[in-house]
Amino acid sequence: MSLGRIRPQFTQGLDKPASEEKKAFASAAVPRFTLENDVALTPQVSAQLNEARAKIDHFHKIYVEWGFGAVDPMGNGIVLNFFGPPGTGKTLTAEALAGSLQRKIMTVSIADIESKFMGETSKNIAALFRQAVDENAVVLFDEADTLLGKRLSSVTQGIDNEVNAMRSTLLIELEKHIGIVIFATNFVKNYDSAFLSRITHHIGFTLPGSEERFRIWAKLLVSAIPLADARETLLERVTSLSEGLSGRDIRNTMRLALPKAVLDSEQQLTLDHLEGALAQIRDAYDAISDAATFVPPHINTAKKMLGLS
Repeated sequence: MSLGRIRPQFTQGLDKPASEEKKAFASAAVPRFTLENDVALTPQVSAQLNEARAKIDHFHKIYVEWGFGAVDPMGNGIVLNFFGPPGTGKTLTAEALAGSLQRKIMTVSIADIESKFMGETSKNIAALFRQAVDENAVVLFDEADTLLGKRLSSVTQGIDNEVNAMRSTLLIELEKHIGIVIFATNFVKNYDSAFLSRITHHIGFTLPGSEERFRIWAKLLVSAIPLADARETLLERVTSLSEGLSGRDIRNTMRLALPKAVLDSEQQLTLDHLEGALAQIRDAYDAISDAATFVPPHINTAKKMLGLS
């Protein structure tokens, strides 16, 4: 068909190659971390990650030489689910895994893919997976429970229908994707069972034990920081004092302690600085916990009047 009678503004860009089309998402990033150098994992998590990497590293042997591809033709990709309490290193480990595999990473949230236009969210998901393949990137869905929640059974509004369509598209894309997808969540119980069956490796993250805490402290106490106490003594002490805290809490402790050291006349990091920072972290958790359980007096009065107390 001739384009001669069509106005020029409607034909602009038709001659551009596909490679010049605007990407739906920001380009994948080069990871800043690796598993070998930057993450303190429990033995259980390390073992599970090693098994996941084995499928990636030895795909040809498993699927071609051993013939498993004949009965698992859709198994070209790998889907991992990192779940556990906040601050336990799920997002960090995902980026470090990409770094160790020498791949880029695309970190995505529901805000990045949802659209106010009907049908566009599903198109965005499909575009995301195409871009990940083009860039040979690991896809990380952070706060994945917002995406993988149970589908709505009684659809009464357009937005509900859009949510179900989005999740159906995601299921299809996961099934046929040939790369690596990682979901990270604090609320794995909210997942739809249909997604659970698409995930090959469920890896639970817990609060760090003594050995992991020691390694985290050792990583954060970089050599240039002037210490008032012997390094090993300091490490042993703060490892003990930080029991029950996450890796993120330990990092925040350092963020609180170092300004204390700078303001001190000696400008050296001391055990007192670290103990004070740890106390701030724990006091903050206690205050938040108390606020969450506080019931205003007028509510208690109303409950008594209604015979509910």
